Amino acid sequence: MTTYDEQASLGGHPARPEPGARGDLTTTAERVRRSVEAVIEGKPEVVRLSLTVLLAEGHLLIEDVPGVGKTMLAKALARSIDCSVRRIQFTPDLLPSDITGVSVYDQQRRDFEFKPGAVFAQIVIGDEINRASPKTQSALLESMEERQVTMDGQTYELPAPFMVVATQNPVEMEGTYPLPEAQRDRFMARVSIGYPSPEAELQMLDVHGAASPLEELQPVAHADEILKLIDAVRAVHVAAPVRRYAVDLVAATRSHPELRLGASPRATLHLLRAAKASAALAGREYALPDDVQALAVAVLAHRLLPTAQAQLNRRTAEQVVVEILRRTPVPDPSAQQWPRPPAQQPPGARGY
Repeated sequence: MTTYDEQASLGGHPARPEPGARGDLTTTAERVRRSVEAVIEGKPEVVRLSLTVLLAEGHLLIEDVPGVGKTMLAKALARSIDCSVRRIQFTPDLLPSDITGVSVYDQQRRDFEFKPGAVFAQIVIGDEINRASPKTQSALLESMEERQVTMDGQTYELPAPFMVVATQNPVEMEGTYPLPEAQRDRFMARVSIGYPSPEAELQMLDVHGAASPLEELQPVAHADEILKLIDAVRAVHVAAPVRRYAVDLVAATRSHPELRLGASPRATLHLLRAAKASAALAGREYALPDDVQALAVAVLAHRLLPTAQAQLNRRTAEQVVVEILRRTPVPDPSAQQWPRPPAQQPPGARGY
């Protein structure tokens, strides 16, 4: 079996991460996780998914009923990182220029000056995103995909890291505008917080009863640290069988009889990036099929459109993804093309 350095020289791996980068990642991510969990009790899997999306350079859609902490989760994640934060309350009268910015004529300079909108921040919280008109929702399309804003023929780069955390209520649909497919496809993952357990709700009464812990939350990581962690995630290796597994999962959604719209190639890319971030959070320098499986529902389900018959049968997109996971063969780790590291491995040697 070749070592990490030998495989890197053959193009099989990215360059070796700097010493200590993996330990720094897990340490910093642990600090952010504990900070967010101090506000959101009893939902460790939701907090972990939020961190995964952040390190995978994606955007997060939080969809759930009112009062379960959607906005609280977004604010807690934003306040745990020392970076610029802007909150947008989406309403029917919100204009695209309120998000992207507007050019104002300067009498002294006799020229137009660009006034940046609310999207010019590192963490953008979009509260109740489906209450704005489709015209206003579309103002986020360019910024979410290309991390830039084009106004009057001039392109303005957005700060890094850049993440949109949007919330929406899927129950009360009166006066709302469902997100179009192009908008949903730009969110890397969708998460539902759900109701807390009785024990977590009792703890919430103790913690939130006197004052909101969100007000006392202090940043535990700097934006520069997050950028370094993102670079470390990019260096995580994904073996060819794992990449093929992700492609097979996404391809299965495009031919499933209960779906009239499958996942896009962007969904495959998002699934792979999220798997790399999940592996890095677990302290690994390589992704496993387990990482892909754990994130498939969160990354794929919100992009899929069930057929009318499937809706009559009360089949959800999540159930279809679970069925696809069950039917799609998982790569065999014992195969020669996907070697495992030996039990006793010298420092620096990697099997992926």
